[in-house]
Amino acid sequence: MAKRPTISDLARAAGVGVATVDRVLNGRLPVREETARRVYEAANSIGYHAAGLIRQRMRQELPEYRLGFLLQKPGHYFYQEFAREIASAVSQAVNFRGAAAIEYCASQAPDEIVAKLKSLTGRCRAIGVVAPDHPSITAAVHEMKARNIPVFSMLTDCAAGIREGYVGVNNRKAGRTAAWMIANAAKKPGKVALFVGSHRFHGHELREIGFRAFFREEAPEFTVLDTMVNLETRQITSEAMSELLRRHPDLAGCYVAGGGMEGAIAAIREAQMEQPPVMIVNEITPESRAALADKIVTMVLATPLPRLCRELVELMGHAIERGAANAPGQTFLPFDIFLPENI
Repeated sequence: MAKRPTISDLARAAGVGVATVDRVLNGRLPVREETARRVYEAANSIGYHAAGLIRQRMRQELPEYRLGFLLQKPGHYFYQEFAREIASAVSQAVNFRGAAAIEYCASQAPDEIVAKLKSLTGRCRAIGVVAPDHPSITAAVHEMKARNIPVFSMLTDCAAGIREGYVGVNNRKAGRTAAWMIANAAKKPGKVALFVGSHRFHGHELREIGFRAFFREEAPEFTVLDTMVNLETRQITSEAMSELLRRHPDLAGCYVAGGGMEGAIAAIREAQMEQPPVMIVNEITPESRAALADKIVTMVLATPLPRLCRELVELMGHAIERGAANAPGQTFLPFDIFLPENI
């Protein structure tokens, strides 16, 4: 049986004295954060039995912040996963002890979003929000900034120049990637359809810009139809997709740039086409995964939620401790690509 590491072994592994390790374990006297972290890392590496206690002692010394998050669609799988990843990232924050207050908006109505933001403002030190870019929301973010509450936009940008930062994928690149796949996977040129939830969603608008730019520059033999607004709903998307299939037998591809992909998938399934159009959707969910497996969807562009949440929580803590940035920034994360062969 291997010998259980002793306090002397831990001190040697950490490069400190036994007295320093004792102070870290028992909290008798202050220890520099860097030293305490070195002792904790050494305890983990040698399997010291009180590594958990050391971490607990370290965290007791950290400041505690409540962070607010406003998401969309409470019943949607993607946002449920988003909430779980947020809670995980906040609980594992390195430089502070965090608590997450997560709210949802059932609609895209600016008045509802503003009311939810104001509710979070009274309870939280920093806020992350998924919201359309609307003047009333920008005004609310401006008020929060005046109260030293940093606001970060997630997934889609809003209140640019006022919010503290944007964290998400590069939506213009996502749009171009969707267009590239349609142009290369389609059997022959034809019509191409594009759905957005709302042009108030800056991310959707950027995806449309990138999508159209690619076809204009690289594949002009395809015809991109007028963009359809589906309000990110299944029913509107399903009805519109069925109508597209009826009116355009040469439909070569379709990109659902926001929510509502379930409706497009259902319409294709119902049509039972021998050669359906190339379909690109966003976010990996049980429904999009099944559609990939059935070759109804060709590619899914997905947000790397775990990394996004870790980056966001770290930025929120930094903004609380250091104050507002002079130049609000953007943190672009690489999106994940799912194909039928890698699910």
